[in-house]
Amino acid sequence: MPDYEPQRIIVKPQGTLQVPDNPIVPFIEGDGIGPDIWAAAKSVLDAAVGFAYGDRRRIIWSEILAGEKAYRETNEWLPEETLQAIKDHVAAIKGPLTTPVGEGIRSVNVALRQRLDLYACVRPIRYISGVPSPMRHPERVKMVVFRENTEDVYAGIEWEAQTREAEAVIAFLKDSIGVDVAKDSAIGIKPMSQRASRRLVARAIQYALDHDLPSVTLVHKGNIMKYTEGAFMKWGYEVAREMFGDHIVVESDLGPEHDGKAPPGKVVIKDRIADMMFQQILLRPESYHVIATPNLNGDYLSDALAAQVGGLGMAPGANIGEGCAVFEATHGTAPKYAGTDRANPISLILSGVMMLEYLGWAEAASVIEEAVQRSISEGLVTHDLARRMPVARELRCSEFAQTVIERLST
Repeated sequence: MPDYEPQRIIVKPQGTLQVPDNPIVPFIEGDGIGPDIWAAAKSVLDAAVGFAYGDRRRIIWSEILAGEKAYRETNEWLPEETLQAIKDHVAAIKGPLTTPVGEGIRSVNVALRQRLDLYACVRPIRYISGVPSPMRHPERVKMVVFRENTEDVYAGIEWEAQTREAEAVIAFLKDSIGVDVAKDSAIGIKPMSQRASRRLVARAIQYALDHDLPSVTLVHKGNIMKYTEGAFMKWGYEVAREMFGDHIVVESDLGPEHDGKAPPGKVVIKDRIADMMFQQILLRPESYHVIATPNLNGDYLSDALAAQVGGLGMAPGANIGEGCAVFEATHGTAPKYAGTDRANPISLILSGVMMLEYLGWAEAASVIEEAVQRSISEGLVTHDLARRMPVARELRCSEFAQTVIERLST
């Protein structure tokens, strides 16, 4: 029998990963439908690694706690041990976690990103043939959204209306800069820093170069929020010119002879106002490839794009920093379906594909993508897709995972 001694992934000084054949990978199964979709995703990931590498490689899974399960067992929603485990092991994967709306704890998902400085939320969005979509041409959608993950209104700096803190901020605005704010207002702060904006845009441009993609679009609302969103745009252009000057061309510098396209080997850097971009992803999705945007814009845009290709159940996601990354299903916990084995595990399976690619295990990633495509093409899908397809066989969550596994080798 092979030696499956667990080993840690190591981040080398230059930022590359040293991945052993038996890496320890922490997982958070998640709340609601989390246990169902995690069991399905894990079985697919294990089977794909075995198919691609035989006995040579294996993931050693290690459970860590967050969300409702963590609160039940430790009285904490996000234990320090969980954060340390992710730092120590570099790559982790998680199911959806509960976040109460309008009261109670702040988002565990947001806390994870901020505490670990996972500054880039990366969501590749593309159509899988056969998935029901409201669009006439969903196959034209093939974009990767890079959403800044640590700042903007998601920083959680806000005060309830008519509290001492809110009244103090309102008084400061009136006394210091002569701005009148209604006294019964709730107040929120929107921080956006040069450092966070530049590193997010730099990662997006590097991704475009690494994957031979023709454009990066900075999406912002700088026409209204000139010193936050407008600064994001300005800083984005600055880092593009300073770090990638020989490899990029700014859209405004393209003459009529280029027809808006970059010279060979160069990436076009352009920007769009956020509300207009929502029109563009509907009317001209094929013109956009990598999107770099602040936190709130990215949340809206990535979900809207996911709807065009079949919904959040089809959309994978990753939260990536300099020293570690967490891969996650992008949808919610759907408590109504918890424990029923009816949920769609594709989002988490494809997030696992992203994790395999991050580890450099591209062969295992590729066979999963192909097997998922085959399953959908044959009409073998879970309830959420089957009810919208004219001809389909509805599978349980666990049955869909087994169907994908059976198609790894066909």
